[in-house]
Amino acid sequence: AMPPFERTPVHSRAFKQRKSFATRKQEAAGIRTKFPNKIPVIIERYEKEQFLPPLDKTKFLVPHELTMTQFVTIIRNRMALLPSQAFYLLINNSGLASMSLTMAQVYKEHQDEDGFVYMTYASQEIAGLLDEVQSWFSPGSVLADVNKVRFPYNT
Repeated sequence: AMPPFERTPVHSRAFKQRKSFATRKQEAAGIRTKFPNKIPVIIERYEKEQFLPPLDKTKFLVPHELTMTQFVTIIRNRMALLPSQAFYLLINNSGLASMSLTMAQVYKEHQDEDGFVYMTYASQEIAGLLDEVQSWFSPGSVLADVNKVRFPYNT
């Protein structure tokens, strides 16, 4: 019998393997045309992650003006994480964005050649990349409007 869900969900490399560059580029361009005020983001779990749950969606359409702090809060809430649970969000598997950046700024700096922004989440430091960075806890002062973010896709 098949298990009810994959123990290790697909991550960004697998997403790129599933769809050709041309297909991804066409899809991102279509999203940008249809939703000019939204940023197409792919969020996937770090392949060796053991503590954080898989997200129910991989693709998110995020408003330009949303900050990384608000976005992290939305993702944490979507996973129903406790305030004490550590959560890192890496961009392009390479580093952390400043939490004060807007998604428009993140997109400008970090968009992939295919037009998506790729993010990976994990509960711990990955390969020493985050040695001097504190993990992010749920910022109680930020009340992100969850309705601002569209979740139109299945994985």
